[in-house]
Amino acid sequence: MPFVWWVGHANEKHTYWGGSPPGAQRCACGLEESCLDLRYFCNCDADKEEWTNDTGFLSFKEHLPVNQIVITDINRPNSEAVWRIGPLRCYGDRQFWNAASFSTEASCLLFPTFHAEFSADISFFFKTTARSGVFLENLGMKDFIQIEINSPKEISFVVDVGNGPVKVTVQSPTPLNDNQWHYLHAERNLKETSLQVDNLPKKILEAPTEGHFRLQLNSQLFVGATASRQKGFMGCIRSLHLNGQKLDLEERAKVTPGVKPGCPGHCSSYGNLCHNGGKCVEKLNGYLCDCTSSPYEGPFCREEVSALFEAGTSITYIFQEPYPVTKNASTTSSAIYADTSTSKENIAFTFLTAHAPSLLFYINASSHDYLAVILSKNGSLQVRYRLSKDRSLIFTIDSGNFANRELHHVKINRDGRELTIQIDQVLKVKHNFSSDADFRAIKSLTLGKVTESQGLDIEVSKVNAFGFIGCMSSVQYNHIAPLKAALRHPSIAPVTVLGSLSESNCRSLVEVDVNTATTIYSSSDPFGKADEREPLTNAVRSDSAVIGGVIAVVIFIIFCIVAIMSRFLYQHKQTHRSSQTKEKEYPEHLDSSFKTDVDLQNTVSECKREYFI
Repeated sequence: MPFVWWVGHANEKHTYWGGSPPGAQRCACGLEESCLDLRYFCNCDADKEEWTNDTGFLSFKEHLPVNQIVITDINRPNSEAVWRIGPLRCYGDRQFWNAASFSTEASCLLFPTFHAEFSADISFFFKTTARSGVFLENLGMKDFIQIEINSPKEISFVVDVGNGPVKVTVQSPTPLNDNQWHYLHAERNLKETSLQVDNLPKKILEAPTEGHFRLQLNSQLFVGATASRQKGFMGCIRSLHLNGQKLDLEERAKVTPGVKPGCPGHCSSYGNLCHNGGKCVEKLNGYLCDCTSSPYEGPFCREEVSALFEAGTSITYIFQEPYPVTKNASTTSSAIYADTSTSKENIAFTFLTAHAPSLLFYINASSHDYLAVILSKNGSLQVRYRLSKDRSLIFTIDSGNFANRELHHVKINRDGRELTIQIDQVLKVKHNFSSDADFRAIKSLTLGKVTESQGLDIEVSKVNAFGFIGCMSSVQYNHIAPLKAALRHPSIAPVTVLGSLSESNCRSLVEVDVNTATTIYSSSDPFGKADEREPLTNAVRSDSAVIGGVIAVVIFIIFCIVAIMSRFLYQHKQTHRSSQTKEKEYPEHLDSSFKTDVDLQNTVSECKREYFI
């Protein structure tokens, strides 16, 4: 019995690991016969003195997710185990993308009889350029059911249970043969017959109160044509469900002439789901969003790639020709490189910081040309341009303090002479250069502190001394994503990282209270850790100083009051003791009038004593 296993969604114990099929009771290296000790089927079973690992993906959907991991045999001396499980990610849908392509009017797929005596629920997607055709048909002795596209703008659902045909028709304001995916849902029960196409209004006909009500079918189900092989549908049908059951169109299409499994052209309908510069790539069963040229990642290129910068952190992307470096690399790695086109800039990034001044973004070109995005001492944002044949230009956006621990989106676009700068989706600068000035040859792009400061502009050099402390995400320059390259492809991308760079989520930092942030984040905290060489006073530290000063003054005043009251009470006590001593010294032969005066003084003293107590 194994010492390690995991528990899936049905509370079943599984002993296979990433990279191996269910029931194999081994790891990926056991299948590939590449384990450190060939006597075992996992590297961790070798019981080596040094750390080893077994890594892979668990992708058998019926067993997921992983609810529990059990690790035993760690009580022996020098026996340790470390495990990590990544997030559960779902890609695609076998039912949603199950499709078939019909290339001739006589081609169709045959399935067993559709049993729908009392209720029928039919749904599918279709895509076509034909003007008409029958999607499906099933016959009985007299009864039948049929769904057909009659014209580019009309679809009908016909049912006959022995009382005569009942026809429901949906009219579309736009053509449905536009080679785009459309959704159809037809339903028949004892109360009504309905048809809906896309988001158009549902058409409903109530069932008659008398007559036959059982739909009795006995022929095979024809998908893509009629039983007589006429009026065939030419195009694609996918995700066909009858009463909640999926019909496997692809498997049946593999053995049917005139019908092919799968359907091309998904990007024409779903390409807009690839965001932030992601490119739609056609697949036989669906599509894929290629996020290589996007600063985002994820199935739809919508997940930000962000990181925390500390004092001295620097990411430098070196521009070079792609062929000498990537001629032996994969297409994915070669896509990381890009040309040095300098006729325009398309720059976008998001930052979060509490420190100013800061150097956020710097492009170094030949002949001392440069582009710098900096935060001034007062928190305003500056974009400094120096292009060939043009003097240095400074564009200052002083609409607020951008070092305020909030996310800010910067977008800079230059196409020839025209320059636009947007901050937080608001146009701040629109400028026309005096001539068609371009960067002659870009050498490098730097995020954070520029390490090779020789030749820097004087003002930029002053700000560069502080670098950038904070969080930055979704950095893009034309078709290059330098931050993503540094985090995802550090070994193959022409990028150099100096200092501490840790992946983080900038948006989560916005939600953290300032006091909490300065307590939780330690060495990687962009807000709580200050550079010892920094002459500026952090807002958090200045607030703490003010509060501390007020508390100190209050404590001093209270101490003084207590000291004064203590001295006063002490003096009064000494006076009272002196009075009592004198009373004892009075002789008995004193006259009564003098004694009365003394008694009166004593009474006053007693009153005073009670009052002060």
